[in-house]
Amino acid sequence: MIRTGVSVALTAVLLTGCINLQPDYQRPEMAAPGAWPSGAAYREVAQSSKTVAVAVADIGWSEFFLDPRLRQLIELGITNNRDLRVAVLNIEKARALYRIQRADLLPTIDAQASGDIEHTSRRASVTGQSDTSHIYSVGAGISGYELDLFGRIRSLNDQALEDYFATEEARRATQITLVSDIATAYLTLSADQDLLKLAQDTLESQQQSYKLTQRSFEIGVASALDLRQAQTSVDTARVDIARFTAIVVQDRNALALLVGTAVPGNLLPTEPVGAMTALQDIEPGIPSDVLLRRPDILEAEHQLKGVNANIGAARAAFFPKITLTATSGSVSDALSTLFKAGTGGWAFTPDIVLPIFDFGRNQANLDAAKTDRDIFVAQYDKAIQTAFREVADALADYGTLDDQLDAQKSLVDATEDSYRLSDARYRKGVENYLNVLDSQRSMYSAEQDLINVRLAKQANLVTLYKVLGGGWRKTSAKPVS
Repeated sequence: MIRTGVSVALTAVLLTGCINLQPDYQRPEMAAPGAWPSGAAYREVAQSSKTVAVAVADIGWSEFFLDPRLRQLIELGITNNRDLRVAVLNIEKARALYRIQRADLLPTIDAQASGDIEHTSRRASVTGQSDTSHIYSVGAGISGYELDLFGRIRSLNDQALEDYFATEEARRATQITLVSDIATAYLTLSADQDLLKLAQDTLESQQQSYKLTQRSFEIGVASALDLRQAQTSVDTARVDIARFTAIVVQDRNALALLVGTAVPGNLLPTEPVGAMTALQDIEPGIPSDVLLRRPDILEAEHQLKGVNANIGAARAAFFPKITLTATSGSVSDALSTLFKAGTGGWAFTPDIVLPIFDFGRNQANLDAAKTDRDIFVAQYDKAIQTAFREVADALADYGTLDDQLDAQKSLVDATEDSYRLSDARYRKGVENYLNVLDSQRSMYSAEQDLINVRLAKQANLVTLYKVLGGGWRKTSAKPVS
């Protein structure tokens, strides 16, 4: 009898998955140009070099970021960051949901045992005598197993699988963002420390200048206006020191949040942002189809495949739904004879449901599934276009920041000379102090801007590395031939 039940189950398995009503998946045409922009803002690159493109995406973060402190911070972040931890847990959840859905492809076999004792009183009995009856049963079988003749369950299984793949790519995208954010926060902290140091040096220099002006005022050489103008330079530096002291602390707090734990003091940046060997330079000579390898684009494509599979499930709802229930076992009025010959039995109950008139419910579900697919196609196209814009913007900065940096260095040199000459002429009585003050302010502003341009150049490399899909590997992949 048990053998008969097993045979029924095996027959059901063999009948499943006969028809697949999913539409054939076709990747949408890329909704972006096939090459990066060119022009005055863009550095000339080898547009057809796919080898370089793959290399940028596959450079491990431990090789791209050369500063050992930054590497350790990224390692801490990958271990402790809560956003990345949630992304990993989402993968585990999606894997479990996929396993649940996949289990519906096979029948569930349950073992059952029951005992029924019924007592009839003398007054209620037909014979006029009280009676107690016993019925015991034991068996195994399947209950409510749906034959997947039209691929409904298999389509739902495919959708769950694509959702699982999408969460995998989401985790990679989250890690790329985390690595980029930690590196940018590290560089920003270094730059703000430089700005704080510049304000402190400026305060010290202006205090000395103020003392000289005060002596000149006391002996009648300098006017009260000169003394007050010198005081403004001192107070400006003091304000900046207070402001950048707070900003540096906030930068450290932001870095600690990204890392997910307190940042050890020995891992804070110690070099000026312009002198740091924090990054490996990259040459983005690539066609734009490299975007299809970005985890966020792959995530969007898996989601699109998932809704495409859901159309198959919606189509299958128009066809008959067949479920099977089968049991096999033994029944006896005494436990002692439950497993003896002649007590066996089995039952087989097929159930067929054919939709005839559902007031348009199935058609509405199919229309909704098709609309979902169109929505996800549009979202996929938008993800491609957004990624293209991110790379194009990063390349525009990449192609112009070197010129900005050279010009800013020249401006700093010119304002330093202007300040030195103005101060010397003032000490000789040739110029008034207002010219000195203007030259000092221009020099201080130019030095601040130089630090910011150096930060922008370093941060641009991080951004370019991120938008080209790098940062989810720790070490580089094998070179692509």
